[in-house]
Amino acid sequence: MAAQQVRHPIFARFYSRLASRMEDAGVGDHRRSLLAGLSGEVLEVGAGSGLNFTHYPAAVTSVLAVEPEDYLRGAASEHAAAAPVSVTVVDGTAEHLPAGDRSFDHVVATLMLCSVSDLPGALTEIHRVLRPGGDLRFMEHVLAPTPGMRRIQRLADATVWPACFGNCHAARDTVSAIAEAGFEFRELTRYRLPETPVPWPSTPHARGIAVRI
Repeated sequence: MAAQQVRHPIFARFYSRLASRMEDAGVGDHRRSLLAGLSGEVLEVGAGSGLNFTHYPAAVTSVLAVEPEDYLRGAASEHAAAAPVSVTVVDGTAEHLPAGDRSFDHVVATLMLCSVSDLPGALTEIHRVLRPGGDLRFMEHVLAPTPGMRRIQRLADATVWPACFGNCHAARDTVSAIAEAGFEFRELTRYRLPETPVPWPSTPHARGIAVRI
């Protein structure tokens, strides 16, 4: 099946610049923590501009990085050339991963499950390509823990937020969706990022390791 066309040319350029600045504001530290201890064959879904690539440990034998947006895929290919491990960047979507069943030891998803068109379908695909006992390493902004902030997130999703931020949905309960897709959490850390006095709809985050069961 041909990859679905995903085009967010204005957002992709904005996001690429913003993401690079956010690395020094705490995101880079979370990436390093998330990817520590990885080994073997890895599939990274929604690789964006490739900011994870420098954090892969030497025990990783190969990374297949899937990115559907043209501009971001081009940036990821440039980062792949300088990565400390072998990274191959390809076109594809989370809902239709270009990989066989039980092909990978780990799947990495960072700051992208909020924007997929079909979250349960994407998680089913991630489950499919993982070997038994393999894990999903994820870092995502998630549904807020408080009713007031959840109302703000849902209002944002019902108005301009998805259109302005590349189909991002602030109110997705990604943690629950991962559990419902056949994963068991080995680690789960909740945090706020950025730590601003007035939180954005995307401020609540979760980082974790979820094992395929």
